[in-house]
Amino acid sequence: MSYVPHTDADRAEMLAAIGVEAVEDLFHDVPAAQRFPDLDLPDPLSEMEIMAELQAISEENLDLGHFTSFLGAGAYQHYVPRIVDHVISRSEFYTAYTPYQPEISQGTLQSIFEYQSMICALTGVEVANASHYDGATSTAEAVVMALNVARGKRKRVILSPGVHPEYRAVIRTYVQGMDLDIVGDDDLTADLNDLAALLDKDTACLVVQSPNFFGEIEDLAGLAEKVQAARALLIVVTDPISLGMLKPPGEYGADIVVGEGQALGNGLNYGGPYLGLFACREKHVRKMAGRLVGETVDTEGRRGFVLTLSTREQHIRRERATSNICTNQALCALATSVHLAALGPAGMRKLAELCYHKAHYAASRIAALDRFQVVGQKPFFKEFVVRCPAPVKAINDYLLAEWGIIGGYDLGKDYPHLEDHMLICVTEVISKEEIEALADALSEAVEEVAS
Repeated sequence: MSYVPHTDADRAEMLAAIGVEAVEDLFHDVPAAQRFPDLDLPDPLSEMEIMAELQAISEENLDLGHFTSFLGAGAYQHYVPRIVDHVISRSEFYTAYTPYQPEISQGTLQSIFEYQSMICALTGVEVANASHYDGATSTAEAVVMALNVARGKRKRVILSPGVHPEYRAVIRTYVQGMDLDIVGDDDLTADLNDLAALLDKDTACLVVQSPNFFGEIEDLAGLAEKVQAARALLIVVTDPISLGMLKPPGEYGADIVVGEGQALGNGLNYGGPYLGLFACREKHVRKMAGRLVGETVDTEGRRGFVLTLSTREQHIRRERATSNICTNQALCALATSVHLAALGPAGMRKLAELCYHKAHYAASRIAALDRFQVVGQKPFFKEFVVRCPAPVKAINDYLLAEWGIIGGYDLGKDYPHLEDHMLICVTEVISKEEIEALADALSEAVEEVAS
């Protein structure tokens, strides 16, 4: 290949240094039959025929332009203002790479700085970064950060069962082999008092979520004092949309605030890319993973932006690194920034209120149905739990086939004691007519499924 610079002599020298005679020897661990399998590819097609085939395949997807969805559970359908796509589609943003050279990256650096400022204002803590993949990795990185703050001297991590089950699974994946004592969610019915009782001198952190996975707003007043009395850190997972009307976690003592940023400016995107929100107290900033953009002045006194802190092993001494996470999520963060700026504080409050009131209207309509029951003693935001008189899968299959409605999340998959319980989500994009249709469809579905 003309674009590969290595000569035959170069390759022979490298192979000799490795200690093998041929490139094929590098693949001896792969069985010979699997090294060059017969791909059995179909006959070639023209570009026009390929496009027609891809279009036909895409028609198999369920898109929310043609179906009404009441499915949330961590990924949400919100309206994204057109200005978001307009800004992030500018070539200087969507082609930008990691801003290592500040003299040619001022636009990207400033956009990240503005994003950090907005997340700090939203969460109520002093420092935010823009480098995490999604809510799950942000939560896992928060746990690792708490362990780093404790300097490895504390081994207990307390997880609320109200934290998204996938987030809890990612945490366990992250810390496997670290010989930690992970407790709390072994009892899926544990409440905040049960979790607080587990705090001891070996605890590094307590992880809670509000609104929790069931959509309930947790009363976290006083919890931070209990956690801090044990000299541990309080990590709060939150929905950024809820912060348009709820008190930010920083105001009730959270040390680290994390969450999924997809709901702000980023579509569902078939599962990604998403954006992990991460903010913490300034005193812990040197233990924070990812990168931090700061504001400064140049030699002529002009305002400028630089990478102030980057704790990845690639950038600093390995023994001082806190994490290897450093993917450039700047485009997703920019989408969130534009969405936040377009809405402003008043718009964020209005958005949160629309979600809250529409969800409560839907809950009242479903609660009025025979054989359905809205369960839970706590106030909720935009999701709520419904006890169903038939298996959730059977009901959801009927809703989709007969009504074109994507039903709620089957909680029995993650919480065995909640078999036949559905988690329903209602956001601002759902109309009153669609809520009425859901109520009618549920009533009809039970009669059909039961029969």
